[in-house]
Amino acid sequence: MVTLEEFLALPETKPASEYIDGKIIQKPMPKGKHSTIQTELSTAINVALKSQKIGRAFSELRCTFGGSSTVSDVTVFTWDRITRDENGEIADAFKTAPNWTIEILSPDQSHTKVIKNILHCLHNGTQMGWLIDPREKSVLVYFPKQQPAFFEVATDILPVPNFAKTFQLTLGELFGWLLE
Repeated sequence: MVTLEEFLALPETKPASEYIDGKIIQKPMPKGKHSTIQTELSTAINVALKSQKIGRAFSELRCTFGGSSTVSDVTVFTWDRITRDENGEIADAFKTAPNWTIEILSPDQSHTKVIKNILHCLHNGTQMGWLIDPREKSVLVYFPKQQPAFFEVATDILPVPNFAKTFQLTLGELFGWLLE
């Protein structure tokens, strides 16, 4: 079995590998729908939050905390929690849970593994997790210590963490990016 420290010393893989429960698991290669949603969602969140220095969305950022090292599709950190180096620049290593984690299911990806990653984040201080399913055109929203909420109607406004209230998105807008 490999330790977390040994895993972090290994070269990065493409697609990314994650360290969960002492095991190295490689993520599936993102496909068109996944990539489109990830890119558009990160951009939209940053348009709403970054200029006001409220928060910032990162794509494929490795976060190492709670004994695991995972790479969510999109992570959002509040401005004051963005890890910075000694020069004040964004650091390469983030050793804390994001404020908001977002996963986008790929066709050959396990629901269980992705949900487990979201729950790991919530247990370590993340305020909200989204699980986006492009095939089902639905979003499961996870909250700490609450039952998840399921969204499948185009006019549904997706809930966001309190710090991100300036960002608003309907389910129809989210999946509308696949038609552009």
